[in-house]
Amino acid sequence: MLGLATAQPAAAANEVLNPETPLWVNPHSTTLDAAKKLKGQAKEDAQLLGSYASATWFTSGTPKEVEKDVSKVVKEADKDDAVPVLVAYNLPYRDCSQYSAGGAANTAEYMAWIDAFAAGIGDREAAVILEPDGLGIIPWYTNLAGELEWCQPEELDPATAAASRFEQLNYAVDALGALPNTVVYLDATHNGWLNVGDASDRLLKAGIEDADGFFLNVSNYQYTANLEQYGTWVSSCLTYVTQVNPGDFGSCGNQYWSGGPANNWTGVTLDPFGEWSDTAEDPTLNTAGINSRYELLLGDVEPAVHFVIDTSRNGQGPWDASGTSYSDPEDWCNPPARGLGIAPTTDTGNELIDAYLWIKVPGESDGQCLRGTEGPEDPERGMIDPPAGQWFPEQARELIELAQPALQS
Repeated sequence: MLGLATAQPAAAANEVLNPETPLWVNPHSTTLDAAKKLKGQAKEDAQLLGSYASATWFTSGTPKEVEKDVSKVVKEADKDDAVPVLVAYNLPYRDCSQYSAGGAANTAEYMAWIDAFAAGIGDREAAVILEPDGLGIIPWYTNLAGELEWCQPEELDPATAAASRFEQLNYAVDALGALPNTVVYLDATHNGWLNVGDASDRLLKAGIEDADGFFLNVSNYQYTANLEQYGTWVSSCLTYVTQVNPGDFGSCGNQYWSGGPANNWTGVTLDPFGEWSDTAEDPTLNTAGINSRYELLLGDVEPAVHFVIDTSRNGQGPWDASGTSYSDPEDWCNPPARGLGIAPTTDTGNELIDAYLWIKVPGESDGQCLRGTEGPEDPERGMIDPPAGQWFPEQARELIELAQPALQS
């Protein structure tokens, strides 16, 4: 097993994402394409958002088609002396065939698609976000607690489905990681989802030791401060279970119980609807216990695994739907009154965080949200939301108006 504590961070390994790296702004982005069809304020909003670097998603196509499409993007970015952020989103049974259903038909088809994706990049620079939700939603998966999770497609073999997912991701990590100027990041979900130990276990099974790090918060809204803490804990846990006490995921402190030396092991579940810190007076926001626990576990060993954070919509944090009466609030689906987060940058001021990125394209709809009602309107917005991936002028306006920090035009 590769020693994570001595692994080279992404920036040191190939200098793709270092604090001076310019991220590529795609002049043919879906955002600027939407702007061509809009007028007035809506057009100005789309043009403003399109002036920032956001990821380019690849979600389908034959191997020949994806190689051509990827090559076109990286060639143009290379001419602009900037690094493109590419999202590979084509796993079989992605999103458990729900809202973002699609993907390759089987493992062999996925591997061929990944080979073509890698060929499209070649020796040019690129940062690859490998399969959002790919480790958060795994078919027929039994987690560390011994619980069989909800994604159970009838057409898949329960005995092999989860192993196939890890086979697919390991193959993709190896194929993309073999490229000389590509950095690859795996899914670690976010602080409102998997606990730290479970996320770390899945990352190891998926090949994190051969990747450049992990990503957090894609298409979600968690506060940057909380993601920074969570990401540091995942990095610390990975280092602990590979360098200090192999396999001891259960000792990794996590957001669902904050006990540690600093609070005399009097832990609580942390509240995602406020910003966490070691000095917060509210114990549901105070992280001193968890951080002191990792200091105790790691001793002189430093966490070494890097990560990136999607800040495309998290300026106001997650939507607290607890005061609503919806049978299913769908708090992930076009929640109201959200704002942009930190603008895309590789100058993060944190040695473990390689970049703040806009991975989810801000201003594109999550889908037609019904929140447990018969519809067709989104009852929270009083309108029919655009289909997933289509431009949502009202949401784009909210994201700009409520950006934190304020967006620079």
